[in-house]
Amino acid sequence: MSEKERRLSDALAKIAEVASDATNGGEDMTDETAESPEQISTSVKGVCTPKALPSRLLVQAAKTATRINPINAPLSAAFGAMPAHFEVMEPARIAVLTTKYWGPAARQLRVSFMESTPANLRARIVLNMNAWTKTGCISFVETSGTGDVRISRGPGGYYSYLGTDILHIPRNRQTMNLEGFTMNTPESEYKRVVRHETGHTLGAPHEHMRKALVARIDPEKAYVYFLQTQGWDKAMVDAQVLTPLDEASLMGTPTDQTSIMCYQLPGSITRDGKPIIGGTDINATDYAFIGKIYPKAGHVAAEEEEWEPSEDVEVTV
Repeated sequence: MSEKERRLSDALAKIAEVASDATNGGEDMTDETAESPEQISTSVKGVCTPKALPSRLLVQAAKTATRINPINAPLSAAFGAMPAHFEVMEPARIAVLTTKYWGPAARQLRVSFMESTPANLRARIVLNMNAWTKTGCISFVETSGTGDVRISRGPGGYYSYLGTDILHIPRNRQTMNLEGFTMNTPESEYKRVVRHETGHTLGAPHEHMRKALVARIDPEKAYVYFLQTQGWDKAMVDAQVLTPLDEASLMGTPTDQTSIMCYQLPGSITRDGKPIIGGTDINATDYAFIGKIYPKAGHVAAEEEEWEPSEDVEVTV
């Protein structure tokens, strides 16, 4: 392996490490040390902060994602630019390029709530989650037991783990956080926040991290802005805003700054002074994307059997 190839291979592993450390506060997140809802800072309430698994679980999570949906395995295009003699990557490096989609078969994901939650509020949240079923075959149904998707309304802001990664979260911990949501929360926030976080549960990453949009952001201005508005340090801004997604690993649509999965970013941090508009609800491009990876036509959703990890899968974070 040449020096250039070694650096490329190492860089892929480093991306996973930085993203995991930034989103999890640099902690290993074992059952004993993981933050409880009461311990998580509320400084990021207005902005989604998708959670990443700790680096020690990335390989196992990639195996789970590929077992559930083989298409999640790194696309050959991602390796096409590498020399023919490039050494096979170690599993930790392959995990960086593994997507987390649930697969094209119709499926229901069960939803439960961590706190006592009024029936009308539970129904309203699940209704907004199912807005994606207009074109997609993955639906959500409330359960009185322990859900695949577990929602807390406690401290911690807004976040969700990505796609099949939710299967590696302890079943006494939330996979999605909707801090402070009540029946008095405006409907516009249900559309902007609940549908956005559900997009992450479906496996969709942040749209503003597409290369074309990241290129518009002035890093120095972004560091100042997110420190002032969200309390984020440089590493967090790098992980959440300034590290572009690997386009070769995306099964998506052309870059769309009005996607529900895109942050609203002010012109004060862009190079051209024009804002990145951001999305306030699922738009036509979003629906086209979800219909592409979860085609609805010809499918009749049936409740998925409860997922049980294989013996070699670690489920604690």
